[in-house]
Amino acid sequence: MRHCINCCIQLLPNNEHKQQVGCGGGPLHGHPECPACKGENKIVLRVDGKQMNLLAVLEVRAEGNESWGRFLRFKKGKRCSLVFGLMIMTLVMASYILSGAHQELLISSPFHYGAFPSNPSLMDGENPSDMKEHHHQPSVNNISYVKDYPSIKLIINSITARIEFTTRQLPDIEDLKKQELHMFSVIPNKFLPNSKSPCWYEEFMGRNTTDPYLTNSYVLYSKRFRSTFDALRKAFWGHLSHASGKHFRLRCLPRFYIIGQPKCGTTDLYDRLRLHPEVKFSAIKEPHWWTRKRFGIVRLRDGLRDRYPVEDYLDLFDLAAHQIHQGLQAGSANEQSRMTRIIIGEASASTMWDNNAWTFFYDNSTDGEPPFLTQDFIHAFQPDAKLIVMLRDPVERLYSDYLYFASSNKSADDFHEKVTEALQLFENCMLDYSLRACVYNNTLNNAMPVRLQVGLYAVYLLDWLTVFNKEQFLILRLEDHASNVKYTMHRVFQFLNLGPLGEKQETLMTKSPASNARRPEDRNLGPMWPVTQRILQDFYGPFNTRLAQVLADEAFAWRKT
Repeated sequence: MRHCINCCIQLLPNNEHKQQVGCGGGPLHGHPECPACKGENKIVLRVDGKQMNLLAVLEVRAEGNESWGRFLRFKKGKRCSLVFGLMIMTLVMASYILSGAHQELLISSPFHYGAFPSNPSLMDGENPSDMKEHHHQPSVNNISYVKDYPSIKLIINSITARIEFTTRQLPDIEDLKKQELHMFSVIPNKFLPNSKSPCWYEEFMGRNTTDPYLTNSYVLYSKRFRSTFDALRKAFWGHLSHASGKHFRLRCLPRFYIIGQPKCGTTDLYDRLRLHPEVKFSAIKEPHWWTRKRFGIVRLRDGLRDRYPVEDYLDLFDLAAHQIHQGLQAGSANEQSRMTRIIIGEASASTMWDNNAWTFFYDNSTDGEPPFLTQDFIHAFQPDAKLIVMLRDPVERLYSDYLYFASSNKSADDFHEKVTEALQLFENCMLDYSLRACVYNNTLNNAMPVRLQVGLYAVYLLDWLTVFNKEQFLILRLEDHASNVKYTMHRVFQFLNLGPLGEKQETLMTKSPASNARRPEDRNLGPMWPVTQRILQDFYGPFNTRLAQVLADEAFAWRKT
């Protein structure tokens, strides 16, 4: 007798479980023939009168020795086939359940394509042991993206064909003053000659009961800064200078700036450098005053607030100013020398690149390019400022930036799609405007789902070099810093003319763990797709090449990271 293996499976209602239609060559005794089987050798079961979609928990109750005996009379091969089929169904069901967020049944492809590197450079504290397989991101998606690569490459080629590094037109100092009248009225043209940092004394008009930080915007808009200013408030009156019945406070600006870039190790550099006894940073690690707060920007998407006056920014350096003042007033030459060697720093990673506010305040634009940039104003007051830049492979920087700032639904798939969208938006801009106009285009930057423009280091650096000399820059690579922290820090010490450290101090500075490393939950997402990496390498390639030419160092081309 032939038996049907591909059975029509349905279950009867609960009260009819024992009224099953057999598969042993016909209906069981006393029961009608199944209309669906039409007399063929099929098992038909029903549940609440409805057919199951794909999988079901089968409960077959044998009735009588006849049907059980017929099952035992299956040939051995037939029984094995049935068992094997049930095993396959179980595995498929398990795959469906474990796939979690996916709506379809997914079985990972066993193929790996060697055309692309499967393990991009590991930074942000990552190491090979952190890389785990993630079955919720099946390789079938990566294969699909590989098929899309030619069309994306056309977009990149379109952008590359329009890249032109032009020299910007510098604004006149009088034009700068017109834009920032108050700032130029507060900061003097000359600073104290016996201080390494740019400092000066200004008259304090308040009384000894006056709160000098009562209206400081950093205090008003952020509770986490209030304890810092409480300490400054207690020490304030004791660090005033008194002459002819008047009170004077020492004001200071930074001697050096760590200007960028975000997700390139600036926090780690800041944390190590502040351990040097001669270095004093602002009370807040990243004031973002030059790029955002002086325009009233906290978060651009939230609109504009009241502009933070320059006095609020200068308040952030009061702790360092107190120590410098103490040195200037010291009776002994040794104490005076020790305090006046103090060098003040500031580490806002937005300083190098963020000029998004210009469209709200500067209306004399030329072909969509900003007439004034942050560096124009810094140079107007501090033409001899020292500038430190930490960079990394822009491909890896963008992925780290995405993982750090994205709030939900982070994945290699999502990153790839956002990169593709950002490239399309950037190309649309380049069709009508210059490279500089697109890089500083506030509307475009807010529309792009990932901060693609931040990795265009050559554009920003060339614009900074129009106002500052190359010797005023120290350009570092995160890759070098991660592999040899001691060497990097010695370069910084030499650049800032800092004194040597003792053995214990240097060990503490160089052996401490990396700051602001990638979070465990982000490391668990794994690397970007290889095809995404290739796309970004193609896009950033011309900019990296230009950067390497400017710095006369092929390491900044990141051809081998």
